[in-house]
Amino acid sequence: MKSQSIKLIAPVLLSYIVMGFVDIVGVSTGYAQRDFNLTPDMAQLIPSMVFVWFFVLSIPVGVLQSRFGKKKVLTTGIILTAMGMFLPFIHYSYPTLLISFLFLGVGNTIIQVASNPLLKDVVAEGKFSSFMSLSQFIKAISSLVGPLIVTMMVTQFGDWKNVFLVYGAVSIISGFWLLSVNIEETIAQQKASFGSSIQLLRNPLVLAMVVSIFLIVGVDVGMNTNIQNLLVQKFDLTLEKASLGISIYFFALMVSRFVGAILLARVNNFSFLVWSTLLTCAFIILLMVSTSSGLTIVSIALIGLVSGNLFPLVFSLTINKLPERSNEISALMIMAVVGGAVIPPVMGFVNKTAGASLSFVVLLICALYVFGSSFILKNTNTDEK
Repeated sequence: MKSQSIKLIAPVLLSYIVMGFVDIVGVSTGYAQRDFNLTPDMAQLIPSMVFVWFFVLSIPVGVLQSRFGKKKVLTTGIILTAMGMFLPFIHYSYPTLLISFLFLGVGNTIIQVASNPLLKDVVAEGKFSSFMSLSQFIKAISSLVGPLIVTMMVTQFGDWKNVFLVYGAVSIISGFWLLSVNIEETIAQQKASFGSSIQLLRNPLVLAMVVSIFLIVGVDVGMNTNIQNLLVQKFDLTLEKASLGISIYFFALMVSRFVGAILLARVNNFSFLVWSTLLTCAFIILLMVSTSSGLTIVSIALIGLVSGNLFPLVFSLTINKLPERSNEISALMIMAVVGGAVIPPVMGFVNKTAGASLSFVVLLICALYVFGSSFILKNTNTDEK
């Protein structure tokens, strides 16, 4: 039985704080739209600039980490994130902000591909699902604090983008701490390659779960980047007040993942997944039909509470089915995070033609697919190597 050491786990978990920096894209989209007088579709290029790299780079990063090691690759992602955080202070314009989020997207892709398999290497056997939820809880804390830091920077210093200085400093600390520890990494019997990763999509289970991750991330980013817009359009709130809706959403995610870290070590993970997806569908419908700002805020919080563990559940349940292919599965699933680049523009198009409330139909369809595909996990026994 593999033991675990807090000395090794702590620096890996800190990388999830850096991972959470990507969610500042929600608040940044609103401020960039105001600062540069952008149309809604131009503003939605910002999250696309972040999340498109998950599709482009995830498999190559998975191949590289099977050759050079997960810790080295993870540290590289943290360094790139730090670089992106300082760019807006060299020159603040729409193009340089896009480049900054490009660095954030590339760095975050690398972090997400490398961190989960590295976490599996430092935790005890049988505890991976629980620690996956704990890691997502830590990421949610980072996501929650981001909008609050932005509000503080606006009120105290008059400049929202000072949040990037904080993020850059934390990234540097995280990178140096990770470099200082020695982690014994598991070596895959079969070296990952681009071909072996793509070939794994022939497995119906892997394909269904990769699509599920695509849609789960689409729901998360769609909520993050459209909460402001919904509250402003539907209830005429100011941008600053509407931004608090994002903080409430991330607070709900944080609570959900904290509870999940405890419960997933004790309850049936499949049943937890099924009920989570079913309730996500129900509360998205409630959000769409809500006629008051109070009920809308409650709906936002409920969606965060029930959807917070979808990503770690699907990720860990799939890897537990095929543990010997963890590098490739991790790469494919993080590639599917490109859903965060695809779903928000679709919502933006629906918003433009049918209104803010109806744009959330897109998220309802995503959640319904995940509910249906979750049964594939229960009914599939795979011997694929």
